[in-house]
Amino acid sequence: MEKPIIVITGPTASGKTALSLEIAGKYNGEIICADSMTVYRGMDIGTDKPYLQNTKGIPHHLIDVLNPDEEFNVALFVERARKLVDDIHSRGKVSFIVGGSLMYIDAFIYDFKLPEVAPNHPLRQELELETEEKLFNQLCELDPDSEWTIDKHNKRRLIRAIEVCLNSDKPFSQHKEKTELPSNVLYLSTDIEREELYQKINNRVDIMFNQGFVDEVRKLHEKYDHNTAMQAAGYKQILQYLDGEIDLATAIAKTKQVHRNFAKRQLTWLRRNADVKWVKNAAGAEGFISKFLI
Repeated sequence: MEKPIIVITGPTASGKTALSLEIAGKYNGEIICADSMTVYRGMDIGTDKPYLQNTKGIPHHLIDVLNPDEEFNVALFVERARKLVDDIHSRGKVSFIVGGSLMYIDAFIYDFKLPEVAPNHPLRQELELETEEKLFNQLCELDPDSEWTIDKHNKRRLIRAIEVCLNSDKPFSQHKEKTELPSNVLYLSTDIEREELYQKINNRVDIMFNQGFVDEVRKLHEKYDHNTAMQAAGYKQILQYLDGEIDLATAIAKTKQVHRNFAKRQLTWLRRNADVKWVKNAAGAEGFISKFLI
């Protein structure tokens, strides 16, 4: 098979990282992280980076390659992922695409025709003055399909989405002309009951705070502004606490809520994709992989 690619995805806190670590080594794999936040240095606890666990010697790519104030987007991920797959394959290894940034994964797998829209800094400065609610409503007018795919509380991503809509020939979602799943790709997702998932999310957030999440955000806050990757789920809520806008208990509760909301959007996205093979554990994943790699 030419350049076999195995996707392991799923909603946040569903166990995809642990699953990938359990099986990638068995199939001579290397992991390309499909996550819009683990790419940033210093954002460790809040993103639950794989190296916080025992990576079992499995090489990981696209972790800690940018500073939190640097640009990273779908097009940049696709460009880097293509080069990595070629490199991994040239060494006789199997590429595992692992993460929860589903737009990144699908843009790469299905070869979306992404609009090449350069940053429009005057527009960004103008939009930065607006509330998140107004930005979200404006985006939904420009691109109705974005309502279920974007975090309406992430101002950075709302501004970028509006920027793309206003500076390209059509709404961003319409650039996603999905092709058939390539024959060299196996698309797996963790399968978990929603009630269990939400409990895992709540537990993970508690662990994050016990590990020193507030201190991590404080250090990043001292070095970087608010309008970068620091708008990510959890980081934004801690910034509100550090700025005295909310108390710590509220920040924790809001962090749990935004992660649950994110998981809900991920599930909606995945369930619309008939190519996804749902797996509950490593045995289920290996059942698909062993047939795929024949």
